[in-house]
Amino acid sequence: MPREPLLTPDAQEGDPPATATAERELLWSLRPRTLAEYVGQAEVVENLGVGITAARRRGEPLDHVLFHGPPGLGKTTLAHIVATEMGAQITHTSGPALEKPGDIVGLLSNLDPGEVIFIDEIHRLSHTVEEYLYSAMEDFSVDLVTGQGPRARSLRYRLEHFTLIGATTQAGLLSAPLRDRFGIVCHLDFYSDEELAQVVLRSARLLGAPAGEEAAQELARRARGTPRVANRLLRRVRDYAEVYHGGAITLAVVDAALAREGVDARGLDRLDRLYLATILENYNGGPVGLEALAATLNEDPRLLVEVVEPFLLKLGFVNRTPGGRRATDLAREHLGVPAKGDQPRLFG
Repeated sequence: MPREPLLTPDAQEGDPPATATAERELLWSLRPRTLAEYVGQAEVVENLGVGITAARRRGEPLDHVLFHGPPGLGKTTLAHIVATEMGAQITHTSGPALEKPGDIVGLLSNLDPGEVIFIDEIHRLSHTVEEYLYSAMEDFSVDLVTGQGPRARSLRYRLEHFTLIGATTQAGLLSAPLRDRFGIVCHLDFYSDEELAQVVLRSARLLGAPAGEEAAQELARRARGTPRVANRLLRRVRDYAEVYHGGAITLAVVDAALAREGVDARGLDRLDRLYLATILENYNGGPVGLEALAATLNEDPRLLVEVVEPFLLKLGFVNRTPGGRRATDLAREHLGVPAKGDQPRLFG
């Protein structure tokens, strides 16, 4: 069922929260709850709107939906919006949480008609669990095996018609049979600065933190094209503004607050700069393999692939080549690292 409004009838949208509980509720309310409120991803929103309208007119559940793209772009938010727009309950789980076939069978057998089941990180489902999803998604049934040996029997269990929404940051890791069973496939891309500025202004209003247009645009430029990052940085800027500047978020406040957070003018944080500096200085600009780079940085390779590299690739600061990762001249220029031939010679 759709969520109840988080603001009381007497409260206004810009009023600051009165308690810690209200604060947590307001942070959740930063997520839009309908397609009309959603900012950005215009093509995805339009396609979802068509599918939802058609399904509601026919009185049917929506086709299964797959959202893929970098983290923080709104895959979970869109899943909840789909459930709200369809007037359906939503059950939230993740790929790593579904370890055994009994986990997915128990989940599916308890769904109500038209209910939405959202599986985050769906690319991390085990192969055995994934096979149970094939018949569930296509025929709305699962086959259960009882007994052992000669007495083993296969029983088909009918399921209520439901909508499965999967989210993944690595669509290439999904098997072809699973990917082909999604009727609606949506790729989420990084946001433009203009779209992120709208997100920042809306969130600032909900948090009761007045933000100027210039401040919102500057914060958007440093948010890595990602609404989740924009909202996180906004909360840190709001804290700084409340402590040192009476709560007003201006351009100067954004500059000072983000400097304390280690976020530079292009939105790169400490790990981004360390990643680029390691390639440039330790490996002469590359190429360097992912495992070697992760070992040097003492970081998980998956963190580099899913969190660090997508934005650096978008900026053109790094290239993935068959031989490994290479830092570009744009990265050298941004960090102020001279090219190999430009470095001063120590002898002769």
